[in-house]
Amino acid sequence: MTGWKDAVRRVLYPAYESRVVRSLPSGRIPKHVGVMLDGNRRWAKAVGADTAHGYQAGADNIRPLLGWCEEVGVQVVTLWLLSSDNLTSRPPEQLSGLLGIIEGAVQSLAEAGRWRIHPVGALDLLPSDMAERLKAAEEATRHIDGVLVNIAVGYGGRREIADAVRSLMLEHSARGATLEELAETIDVEHIAQHLYTKGQPDPDLVIRTSGEQRLGGFLLWQSAQSEFYFCEALWPDFRRVDFLRAIRAYAERERRFGA
Repeated sequence: MTGWKDAVRRVLYPAYESRVVRSLPSGRIPKHVGVMLDGNRRWAKAVGADTAHGYQAGADNIRPLLGWCEEVGVQVVTLWLLSSDNLTSRPPEQLSGLLGIIEGAVQSLAEAGRWRIHPVGALDLLPSDMAERLKAAEEATRHIDGVLVNIAVGYGGRREIADAVRSLMLEHSARGATLEELAETIDVEHIAQHLYTKGQPDPDLVIRTSGEQRLGGFLLWQSAQSEFYFCEALWPDFRRVDFLRAIRAYAERERRFGA
């Protein structure tokens, strides 16, 4: 029975996906999509595998996601792979394996030569050799005219805002400005120019997998006007049809931008 159902899905899903793609209005595609790749450990437990297998399955699903983004015209993708809190809360042996998988995934993306890699997060919290390899991946793909992929590793939204304010203060101090002068001129745009994603459009759509319905600190500043889509699928099981449903849900919403 299971085999029969799988066969039906293999026939019906491509036709359904094609219909969804054709129905997407070209003027309603998000420019920037943020994705919280959640549920790797739960997926591993569900299939009777160890945690590392779940992380690797999740990493293997990144390239398909970026292909789907290219297909519909998304220009910027931010992938939250590891929070700054994870760096202190995960067991050392688990963290070491996860960092290795993330590094391998980023290297694979860079070698593909299709996407521009941009690490975002507190890279100083990472092992120095890993931080250098992430920067090398960014430099190696700087010339590529493809989807810009923000790799959020050691990332926390509160830390990003704190880092932006600190950077802004140091910049003004270097110019000889006083704190009073900074206080008189500082505004939202000044802070935005010092975020990890400076110069990029804010995310139009944020997707979180695994059924959790919270941001957990992801793109706190940038997501003020974002639309959110929460998907029940665990990240390694996230399919093209799930992505297309998220894009369709976004296209059908009336964005009010706080109005």
